[in-house]
Amino acid sequence: MSFDVQLKRMPGNEDVELPRKMSELASGFDLYAAVTQDIRLQPGERFLVPTGISIAMPAGLEAQIRPRSGLALKHGITCLNTPGTIDADYRGEIKVLLINLGHEAFTITRNERIAQMVFQTVPVVNLLTVDELSDTARGAGGFGHTGTK
Repeated sequence: MSFDVQLKRMPGNEDVELPRKMSELASGFDLYAAVTQDIRLQPGERFLVPTGISIAMPAGLEAQIRPRSGLALKHGITCLNTPGTIDADYRGEIKVLLINLGHEAFTITRNERIAQMVFQTVPVVNLLTVDELSDTARGAGGFGHTGTK
């Protein structure tokens, strides 16, 4: 299956790298910071990082914004709402909410790879209101219901 997604650079961001896959079989497109000046993210701080792009997707598709594993492992930098969802009807600039969970300050520079964008199909779902739900072995068992380990 193949989908066409339109991508538009925001004015003033002609020098910012466009999203791209870093290997042939990668599922995510790396996103780059379009900050106008370096951002020093202290431990515990969060910042909404612009990417300098917007997209138009067909109905039935969503984009998910996910952390980069290298930033998380090496620096404790991750996305605060993971995955962040971009709906097919959104046309604004894609921004990434980063948080520093590490122990040292981290500097975000222009054109730094900050996150990845993964596209997923979205099924059509009809919610039906009913008086009773079917029974299962689990029933209403919630958090920790299947064991403590």
